Amino acid sequence: MTKALEGVRVLDMTHVQSGPSATQLLAWLGADVVKLEAPTGDITRKQLRDVPDVDSLYFTMLNSNKRSITLNTKSDRGKEILTELIRRSDVMVENFGPGAVDRMGFTWDRIQEINPRIIYASIKGFGEGPYTNFKAYEVVAQAMGGSMATTGFEDGPPTATGAQIGDSGTGIHTVAGILAALFQRENTGRGQRVNVAMQHAVLNLCRVKLRDQQRLAHGPLAEYPNEDFGDEVPRSGNASGGGQPGWAVKCAPGGPNDYVYVIVQPVGWKPLAELIGRPEMAEDPEWSTPEARLPKLGKMFQLIEEWSSTLPKWEVLDRLNAHNIPCGPILSTKEIIEDESLVANDMVVEVEHPGRGSYTTVGNPLKLSDSPTTISGSPLLGEHNTAIYADELGLDPAELAQLAEQGVI
Repeated sequence: MTKALEGVRVLDMTHVQSGPSATQLLAWLGADVVKLEAPTGDITRKQLRDVPDVDSLYFTMLNSNKRSITLNTKSDRGKEILTELIRRSDVMVENFGPGAVDRMGFTWDRIQEINPRIIYASIKGFGEGPYTNFKAYEVVAQAMGGSMATTGFEDGPPTATGAQIGDSGTGIHTVAGILAALFQRENTGRGQRVNVAMQHAVLNLCRVKLRDQQRLAHGPLAEYPNEDFGDEVPRSGNASGGGQPGWAVKCAPGGPNDYVYVIVQPVGWKPLAELIGRPEMAEDPEWSTPEARLPKLGKMFQLIEEWSSTLPKWEVLDRLNAHNIPCGPILSTKEIIEDESLVANDMVVEVEHPGRGSYTTVGNPLKLSDSPTTISGSPLLGEHNTAIYADELGLDPAELAQLAEQGVI
């Protein structure tokens, strides 16, 4: 069975997380992703190591299904080889600092001369403007994209989310741009630039908060539990912020993740009132309608928590689901990595690595019926130098040895 992106060659000049997350997804979809690294390798190969002298999980979990070559692109011969790699690629992806690839001598105009059909995707921290040259990191993008200002509790500081919406979130946006450009190329025959900024990707994921910023002009936001509103969207703890109120309620025995998130829909109020032992509230005009409950969200979830805190979260979950009340347990990382359903759905996957042996990684969340994904381990540094430089580019063994001795590869 063919893969969705079979026959697409991706020249992966990315490092750390935002770029590798994008190119890994392309590899999962069947593209031939050639990861071009400096002879010293992607910096994350050595970061946060849990096993000495072996590629870290930071690297292995972002570089599955790729091939690795090494190249010093600052050398003259390295530039010649890079030119040939660009000529043979459908997609080129980089996430260096602003202007870095231009300074190598590979401006967009030059890249177009080499290969008019190439899709050249760049990930940067910010768009054009006063932030362009700021150094971009995951949480910096969260801070400047609207996430941190609206995450956390009202009386606490701005809070980063554990989801890597700045890095991997940008990577997913980049994949969307690349796929659109590849599709357009089918009609035009031309490649194009794809530019994605981390700040912009985070902002796109925070669009509902800009919705609420505009709604503030017409008064307080009733579905928020906050008592006071100024002229900007407040942090609102675990409130859903949507059309149906929700909150994380405590469960027994009271551990850090013994919580269930509960959403109270109008149709679910009567069975919920019965579950918590207060059936009279279903008909009480002070509680029976969503409009009546909105000003008392804190009290409503306090009453639910008085019930839930006496039961384990999985029992709370069963009782709520029996009445079709939307809910979900707070799953710890340990529970997720041991979740049999996630294993069965190929979302928690065991793969082999020649250095570290078997390790667990995350599988492909995109399930295509005609393009199944098999997750393979990440490549060793320069593992595919011979296959690509000799077998594909035609360099002879003597030159390969010389280039290695000179530090070009």
